[in-house]
Amino acid sequence: MYQFSGRLKTFSLALIVLGFVGLAYSFYNGSQKTLEDAKHAIEAASNDAHGGGHGEAATPHAAEASHDSHAVKTDKEAHAAMIHASEDKDTSHGDAHASSEAHGTSHDDEHATHVLHQLQNRPWSAFYVALFFSLGLTLLVLTFYAIQRVAQVGWSVVILRVMEAITANLLPVSIIMILVLAASVMHINHLFPWMAEGVFDPESDKYDAIIDGKSIWMNATGFMLRSIAYLVIWNVYRFLIRKGSIKEDTANDGNKTYKKNYNMSVIFLFLFMITESMMSWDWIMGLDPHWFSTLFGWYVLATLLVSALTVIAFVTIYLRSKNALPGINDSHIHDLAKFMFGFSVFWTYLWFAQFMLIWYADIPEETTYFVARFTEYKLPFLGMVVMNFVFPILLLINSDFKSRPWFVFIGGTVILMGHYVDVFVMVMPSTVGAQWSFGIPELSAIFFFIGLFIYTTFSAFAKANPITKGNPFLKESEHFHYYNIEHTGEGSGDHH
Repeated sequence: MYQFSGRLKTFSLALIVLGFVGLAYSFYNGSQKTLEDAKHAIEAASNDAHGGGHGEAATPHAAEASHDSHAVKTDKEAHAAMIHASEDKDTSHGDAHASSEAHGTSHDDEHATHVLHQLQNRPWSAFYVALFFSLGLTLLVLTFYAIQRVAQVGWSVVILRVMEAITANLLPVSIIMILVLAASVMHINHLFPWMAEGVFDPESDKYDAIIDGKSIWMNATGFMLRSIAYLVIWNVYRFLIRKGSIKEDTANDGNKTYKKNYNMSVIFLFLFMITESMMSWDWIMGLDPHWFSTLFGWYVLATLLVSALTVIAFVTIYLRSKNALPGINDSHIHDLAKFMFGFSVFWTYLWFAQFMLIWYADIPEETTYFVARFTEYKLPFLGMVVMNFVFPILLLINSDFKSRPWFVFIGGTVILMGHYVDVFVMVMPSTVGAQWSFGIPELSAIFFFIGLFIYTTFSAFAKANPITKGNPFLKESEHFHYYNIEHTGEGSGDHH
C-alpha cells in the first residue's frame, strides 16, 4: 500500500494556505476599488493609447468594446435614439449643448461603473478560471476512466486506481463551484452579465432584448438547478464506481460486480455527453450571453480532455518513480503520451474550425467573441496555439520520446499551461475586459487548487490497493507491450 508522505502532505497544505492568503488579500483589495480607481484606469488606458505605450492592448476602443459587450443596445433602441436626436435638432443651441454634456457625463459615469465592476471582478475571475480548470480536468479524468471500463481495454487496467484517486478532487471543487455560482446569483459578484438587475425588465434602462429572448434558458432558478444536477450526477457516479471498484478486488461472484460497474459507466457516459455540453453553455458561454457557438461544447471538452490525460500521465510517472505502481512499464507511459499527442491535434482542429468559420462568415453576432479577444488578448489567444499544438507536436511526434518520462513531463507542463491560458481567454475578456493582468490573484488561485489536488489525489490513492486485482483484464495490462513499427515492422499490440 502507498503511504502519503508527510513531506508531500506538508507541501500540498502549504500551497493551499499560500493560495488562500493570496486570494484573501486579492478579494479585500478588489472590494476597496472605487469609481475614482475606475476613472483612473480609463484615463491610463487612454493615455497609453495616445502615447503608443501598450499598442492595441490599451486602446480606449478596446475598453469601449468590452463595455459594449455587457451593455449592447438593440437595433430598435438605437433607431429610436437616432429619431429622437433628429427631432431635437430644432431646439436651441444652448439646450442642445447642455443636453450633450449631460449625455456625455451620464455615459462616462456608466462606463466608469462598468469598469469598476471589472476591477472588482478580477479576483473572482482569477479564482473562477482556476476553479473551472481544476473541476473540468478532474471530470474528464473520471470520463476517461469510464471510457476504459466501457471499452473493456486491457492496457490501462494497472492505472485505473490512479484515475480513481485523481477523481477524489471532484467533490471539494464541486462544493466550491456551487458556492461561487450561488454568489453570482445573489449578485455578490458580476461574472454573469445576464444576471444584472433590469436586464429582463422592458421598463429598465438596462433591458436587453437579446438576453430576454433567451430567458427560458437564462434564468437564475434554472441555472442553479441545472448546475446542481450536473454536479450531483458526476459525484454520484464517482462515489458508486469507486465503491464498486474496491469491491471488485475481493468479489467472488463471477464478474457480476465488474459487469455492474460496466453498466454504471455506460449510463454515466450517456449523461456526461449531455451535461458537459450544457455545463459549457451555462458556465462559460453564459459569460458572453449575446454570443453562441454550436461547436463550443466540443471545444471545451477537447481542452479539458487533453489536460486530464496530461495529469494522469504526471501522477502515473510520479507514482512509478516511487515504486508504488507494480506492473507499469514504458509502454503504458507511451500510450498516455499518444493520447496527449492525438487530442492536442483534435483540440487544434476544433479551435481552427470554430475560428475559421466565424471569421469567414463575418457575421457581427458571431465575431464579437473573437474581436474582444483579438483586441485585448492577442498574445495569450495566439500564444496558446503554439503551447497547445506546435510544441506538443514537435516534442511528442517522435515515437521514442513518448516513452521517456522527462520528455512527457516537459511536453505536459507546456500543455497544462497552454490549456489554462485557453480557459483564461474564455473567461477574462467577458468578466474583466481590459483590466486584466497576471499577478497575485491568478497565482494564488493556481496554488490553492494545485495544493487541493495533490492532497485529495494522494490521500485517496493511499486508501486502496494500487492495482484493481479483481479486474479480468489485469494480466493483459501487466504484460502490455508497445511494438515500435520502425524496429519490428508491426503495429502496437499486447504481448502475452
